[in-house]
Amino acid sequence: MLMAHPAVLSNLIEQYTTLRVLHAEDGSEEVRQRMDDLAYTLCVSTGTRDVDAALIAARHRLPGARPEDDSVLMA
Repeated sequence: MLMAHPAVLSNLIEQYTTLRVLHAEDGSEEVRQRMDDLAYTLCVSTGTRDVDAALIAARHRLPGARPEDDSVLMA
């Protein structure tokens, strides 16, 4: 499986997180569609099937991620 570069994953995480906040405030269809697109890209990039798992997997691939990171417990 091809793995996305950490810089790409970082950008995807940042975009998705920002849009999640916008969707909570705005709830527009355009924001929802972009979130769906980013969720799909994150899942493909991390080999997962769920956006929450994809976010965890992507964060673990970033520089500075620690194996004992408890972000898995927060999902």
